[in-house]
Amino acid sequence: MGLTELVTQLPELIGQAVEANQWLGYTAIGAAMFLENLFPPIPSELIMPLGGFYVQQGQLSFIPVVLAGLIGTVIGTLPWYGIGRLINEERIEHWLERHGRWIGISPADLVRSRKWFSRYGTLLVFWGRLLPGIRTLISVPAGIELMPFVPFLLWTTAGSLIWTLLLTLAGFALGEGYSNVEVWIEPVSKIIKVGLVVAALAVAVWLGLRIWRRRHTAD
Repeated sequence: MGLTELVTQLPELIGQAVEANQWLGYTAIGAAMFLENLFPPIPSELIMPLGGFYVQQGQLSFIPVVLAGLIGTVIGTLPWYGIGRLINEERIEHWLERHGRWIGISPADLVRSRKWFSRYGTLLVFWGRLLPGIRTLISVPAGIELMPFVPFLLWTTAGSLIWTLLLTLAGFALGEGYSNVEVWIEPVSKIIKVGLVVAALAVAVWLGLRIWRRRHTAD
């Protein structure tokens, strides 16, 4: 079964699990959220609202649905965090010492970026879990910057809890219209992403001007 086919059949597969056994339904939701974090094309905006729909129908209970989605989500972030740890700062620093001059980045620049992530990284990990398309990727820089595992796990869990809770509540409120959640979230997430890009560009321009002024003053 291909990824596209899996996404298409996911509601049916979860429905079959719910019909077979309540606890199998929770397991299916958790497994789906785990896969959603490994393969972002699988939308959590479909999985958790579907769980909320089954809560509304009385086939599942609210808290176990949220917990199943949360556990699946958090476990799904760990492989990406691990990949980031493998491509850690030390390896990048060694590479920059040899080749960094060709791209204009020095090991000292990397040290400064890590200090920046150390200061704001917890907020990035927390809020990143609430943004479709960024939710998975935010685990990688956390690993690259060697963010301690316990804070990463705590902030990831906190952000993921809000996300799964809101999606489940939306599915509960919409009932059979649960699939519309993804449609409503998309424009909001686009606005937030544009805002993040603008903010990143602003920071890049500010850093560039600061470096230029420092070099100009030195000359």
